[in-house]
Amino acid sequence: MRVILAEDSTLLREGLVRLLAEEGHEVLAAVGNAELLLQAVDEDPPDVVVADVRMPPTHTDEGLRAALEIRRRRPAVGVLVLSQYVEKRYATELLTGESEGVGYLLKDRVVQVDEFLDALERVAGGRAAFDPEVVRQLLGRTTHTDPLARLTARERAVLAEMAQGHTNAAIARRLHISQSAVEKHTNAIFDKLGLAGGGEGYSRRVLAVLRYLGS
Repeated sequence: MRVILAEDSTLLREGLVRLLAEEGHEVLAAVGNAELLLQAVDEDPPDVVVADVRMPPTHTDEGLRAALEIRRRRPAVGVLVLSQYVEKRYATELLTGESEGVGYLLKDRVVQVDEFLDALERVAGGRAAFDPEVVRQLLGRTTHTDPLARLTARERAVLAEMAQGHTNAAIARRLHISQSAVEKHTNAIFDKLGLAGGGEGYSRRVLAVLRYLGS
């Protein structure tokens, strides 16, 4: 795939360039700030962008705002956002837009090469990829009514895997249950959360869950 990287840490940026090149991917540009990221995407749109949330000059939300702008200008470009911490406001702002081809990973996940590459491929393919810790904390963002309290332990496990962007087949493998059981639990989840009328597409399904949890 064709990738553009935006990361102000030279060490991490160069490490990602080398990793992606070794995996056979083409790195079109590797930049250190959001302005250069937007320029690079305009000059040669990639399949996917990997961007840090916090970049110069203020190290607050430059990367996130650039990611949102890329999604607005070029919805076909996947965006995988990296963050040092679980920043719920930023995650919610990104994920409550059109979530096809978006991801949010903690930087610690990058050192787990297989997981990072899997997330990158999912995002480049128009799917979703959310860090398990991000999902865990978003799942904790329930109000005093706590609708998740209606879910069984198995349904919570399926929901957590679903929110990370895994397909039913992948969830079945990860939880060691049948795919038909996953489908049964998924239907029960949407029924209990009042989301039964959501879209059939798997990435739209994830979006519906995250919209609900972020409300």
